[in-house]
Amino acid sequence: MNKLYQIYQVSDSTGETLDRIFLAIKAQFSNFNCKTIHYSFTRTKNQIDKIISKSQNDKNVIILYTIVDNILAKYIVSETKKNNIPCFEVLGNLIADFSKLLKQEASRKPSGQHALDQEYYKRIEAVQFTMSHDDGKIISDLEKSDVVLVGISRTSKTPTAIYLANRGYKVANIPIIANKNIPLKLIESSKKTCVIGLVCDVVRLLDVRRNRIQSMHEDRPSDYTSEKEIFNELETSKKIFKKYNWPIIDVTRKSVEETAASIIKILDILNSK
Repeated sequence: MNKLYQIYQVSDSTGETLDRIFLAIKAQFSNFNCKTIHYSFTRTKNQIDKIISKSQNDKNVIILYTIVDNILAKYIVSETKKNNIPCFEVLGNLIADFSKLLKQEASRKPSGQHALDQEYYKRIEAVQFTMSHDDGKIISDLEKSDVVLVGISRTSKTPTAIYLANRGYKVANIPIIANKNIPLKLIESSKKTCVIGLVCDVVRLLDVRRNRIQSMHEDRPSDYTSEKEIFNELETSKKIFKKYNWPIIDVTRKSVEETAASIIKILDILNSK
């Protein structure tokens, strides 16, 4: 049996950055069996002492940390060395290197990336816009969108839209429904706004729809989970995308993050023209 590691993620902020970095590290090791324990808003020596004390009762502890205060960062390093605990800093060297390159001191302010600045409010506005324009609820102002996602049911339109909104993009998404014409407003808006079509493998989509019905106890027509009908829906959507020359992204083997990255790349290319 593989060793179970206790991964202590110690952060002086929300721990979001550290969590994402660790997920990227973990993905590189197929036999890495671990349990993650989060210690957010760690900003005093007393808090670090409690973490070190807790580690004495756990086996195979590894500490990852993001602490921008130099004194506190040195303290956690010295305490982990005393107790022979593997400890790895995530951002410090990078911040120091940038400081040298930019020839300026870093602010060393915890939660600096979460400041309530113009960028923050832009993201909030994007989330509000995206939620109100989910699943074709509002189409009267599609031209205000940074991007419109179009596709048949369960092609990851909503989760992708929400992820992009958290990156500051205003996103509308519109479903393509069998035997129904796409809104004329969508066609008109596509002359001013980027519209992207999402497609998926038939078998994968069939599996997703079946799981959705079972988990949510939804009442859907029988053809919703018909492989033949799903194939027809997809083919119809592809014809629409090609007709209006909308970029197409196959989400079959893509995570939401990967799909979003592909969309951002398309937007960057369009905006650079």
